[in-house]
Amino acid sequence: MNSNSLNHLDYYRLPWNLTDNSISWLEPTAKCNLYCEGCYRLNEKDGHKSLEQIKSDLDVFVKLRNADGVSIAGGDPLTHPNVVDIVKEVKKRNMKPIINTNGLALTKELLHELKKAGVFGFTFHIDSKQGRPHWKDKNELELNELRYHYAKMLADEGNISCAFNSTVYEDTMKYIPEMVKWAQRNIDIVHVMVFILYRAVNNQEYDFYLGPKKIDMSQLVYNEDPVTRADIKAPEVVELIRKEYPDFDPCAYLNGSEKPDSFKWLLTGRLGTKNKIYGYVGRKGIEMVQMFYHLFYNKYLAYAGPKWTRKGKSMLLMGAFDKKLRKTFFNFFKNPLNLFRKLHYQSVMIIQPVDFLQDGRQNMCDGCPDITVWNGQLVWSCRMEEQSKFGHNLKTYPKDFLN
Repeated sequence: MNSNSLNHLDYYRLPWNLTDNSISWLEPTAKCNLYCEGCYRLNEKDGHKSLEQIKSDLDVFVKLRNADGVSIAGGDPLTHPNVVDIVKEVKKRNMKPIINTNGLALTKELLHELKKAGVFGFTFHIDSKQGRPHWKDKNELELNELRYHYAKMLADEGNISCAFNSTVYEDTMKYIPEMVKWAQRNIDIVHVMVFILYRAVNNQEYDFYLGPKKIDMSQLVYNEDPVTRADIKAPEVVELIRKEYPDFDPCAYLNGSEKPDSFKWLLTGRLGTKNKIYGYVGRKGIEMVQMFYHLFYNKYLAYAGPKWTRKGKSMLLMGAFDKKLRKTFFNFFKNPLNLFRKLHYQSVMIIQPVDFLQDGRQNMCDGCPDITVWNGQLVWSCRMEEQSKFGHNLKTYPKDFLN
């Protein structure tokens, strides 16, 4: 499809920026108990940061960045022996602790401890390229059984936000519509679905430099000459989803740092029940949510808790300003019995990591929510291996640039 089939001017540009954002990205460990294809972090055997280092990173966020939530990532944070204390430290600084994990180390007992410590939510990374024990050779739809296991675990513990993300490859794109349908069938306990489009270093078309020095990219874990597409765009995914949901339409986006009409984060908010999606949030609706939250809490909203996502009917009140919500209102109340039914809100996010433009510029997420700390400075988490190996981000030039 035409990558310009969505017009960015039709949607709300999320107001997140470097210093005033919804999320920050904390990496307490580089250690992981699973290998995921497409991962951009080297799995280090002794990769745990000390609790003092972690406190220092959090203090950098407090000093430089106003954020609603902190994604506690890695590596896998559940491998860190002090993960409960890390959650407490995030909570102590008045930010929502969100654990990004593959879930392998999560038990009911640990979940209960994390809940007592103040955990707000979990984002589980589950996809078919992980080679999980007992789940090898399972496709994305078969993995919905595992996703349900974790969603139910959180629901049983109570009032914890549940999100899932998966990396999208050329051969797994076809499963996206059914995954979105599965999310609808579990809209009461699954609050966010995230699709991260696969990216890898392209050594065939570009060279990488640190100043005047050409760099051998085999030193980095995300160096892979693509054997599959590494240029999938967010509008392609929207078109796939529309095969099942013809009215599916985003409401907000983050553009690229070098290409203002690109969709680096593309958000869709939908309202429905297990049996039916009644409609979507429009640009004015999501703008009101972000602006009012910022007005009252001095920060942009990252995650909404389950007690709010199950109150979708209250969002319909914004229909006076948002035509999509007006349409949702009339669709829902066509049946008078719906007055007594819960209407749930669910987010579907599509994330498009770094793109290499024809002239070599790297199109990053403008106002990146996944910014992290390296040596006391804010850096892109998806390119932190460059900081670790070289002390700087690398520049990219087309192969024929110097010829």
